[in-house]
Amino acid sequence: MMLKESCTVLSLDEIEEDIYSMWLSSQAIAEEARPGQFVNVYSRDRSRLLPRPISICETDPAQGCFRLVFRVAGAGTREFASLQAGAHTNALDVIGPLGNGFPLAEEKGKRVLLVGGGIGIPPMLSCAKVLQEDAMAVLGYRSRAFLQEEFPQACPVFIATEDGSSGSKGTVIDAIRENSLTADVIFACGPKPMLRAVSAWAAKEGIPCFVSLEERMACGIGACLGCVCDSNTLDRHLNVCKKRVCLEGPVFLSTEVKL
Repeated sequence: MMLKESCTVLSLDEIEEDIYSMWLSSQAIAEEARPGQFVNVYSRDRSRLLPRPISICETDPAQGCFRLVFRVAGAGTREFASLQAGAHTNALDVIGPLGNGFPLAEEKGKRVLLVGGGIGIPPMLSCAKVLQEDAMAVLGYRSRAFLQEEFPQACPVFIATEDGSSGSKGTVIDAIRENSLTADVIFACGPKPMLRAVSAWAAKEGIPCFVSLEERMACGIGACLGCVCDSNTLDRHLNVCKKRVCLEGPVFLSTEVKL
């Protein structure tokens, strides 16, 4: 169910340079959201017409709130990072939850390898908290890590950094190989080069792999066709080999899409 809510900023913390954790109030979104889905967040500056799509990091239905972890990348996210927590005048208009999340129910009981890279790490946290002992996580960073201390509360976690400052030196694939990790299914979110590498490794190992894609979006509900990606199958709506990331995705089986 897609909802439009005016959400109060309950807390806002810079957890790493230019990376912020924000809890927003919404009982409805907290109850409806599933790991891998996202919300569209609207700027309070009405000259910025398009919302910013941000993955849901986790939810707390008991407290009626949900969490976003985002990187400041432009004027919109810079505005979000400057808001005052608790001020009703700083409420944000949010539409969500949007898209299709990871197939946790369908893959229940299987060993799941969660692979996150950069700002693709936040949605992996909600997956880990749902899957618990059925999951293990591999997180990839360039150097500065964030959220890594929250994963061990849910599942085993392995770190990879490009500069070797923490965990395995190199990529998430290096960490997977170094620790001889395997699984029944893979859930991955991160930059496309990482997704290509993870999908290739999964194909070689014969492991089904689900990937969460990021694309620039306008409407977020499948109407504008602004976030299509190349697909290996014919889309009945578009009549071309394309998929709408906001509607059919953002999570796809890796063999469905061209990375």
